[in-house]
Amino acid sequence: MTFEDLADRARLLAGGGSQGGAGGGPGPGIGPSPRRLLGIAGAPGSGKSTLAAALAGALGPELAIVVPMDGFHLAQAELERLGRARRKGAPDTFDAAGFVALLARLRDAEEPVTYAPQFRREIEEPVAGAIPVPREAPLVIIEGNYLLVDHGPWAKVRGLLDECWFVEVDEAVRMERLVARHRAFGRGEEDARAFAAGSDQANAEVIAATRDLAHVVVAG
Repeated sequence: MTFEDLADRARLLAGGGSQGGAGGGPGPGIGPSPRRLLGIAGAPGSGKSTLAAALAGALGPELAIVVPMDGFHLAQAELERLGRARRKGAPDTFDAAGFVALLARLRDAEEPVTYAPQFRREIEEPVAGAIPVPREAPLVIIEGNYLLVDHGPWAKVRGLLDECWFVEVDEAVRMERLVARHRAFGRGEEDARAFAAGSDQANAEVIAATRDLAHVVVAG
């Protein structure tokens, strides 16, 4: 699919319909709200954040708002308390139950504004209430790694999405993107490569196993 095809598909979804497709058809459309939730999943460095931002830009703020899963990272102090700081980004380093609860609120669209948290890489911490989603917004693009994981608390996510797309890219390209990202936020070359090949890669393998549950697979 071209980007224009994807934008058209997202625009149709924002208008209240869903094209369905591979991966078992669209989500259940829970509740009376006309709002739709589009998930964009993929491994770290696949390009899912770039695609989500591009789609939101193409549709405009009156139709689409991006809410990243990364806002549900546990705080650094809590990761250190739990002994998980070196695995930051793994499934158990997020508040998955909190993420599911927010998705349900976004689906219902009962509040004048629903606030979502945002992860700030410059401080490596989530910030609460950073993304306002007004009731009138017809499409929320949910971007994150574990949207299609079918076990644990993550298993409830897919049922709250009308569609979920999976972004994949050549592994060598993805790894170089990750290393560049880690270096940009303060890691040395050796540490950046070790983290990308270690914790990041372990997470990527979990995510890759969910590919076939997506409605659409997109080249990143």
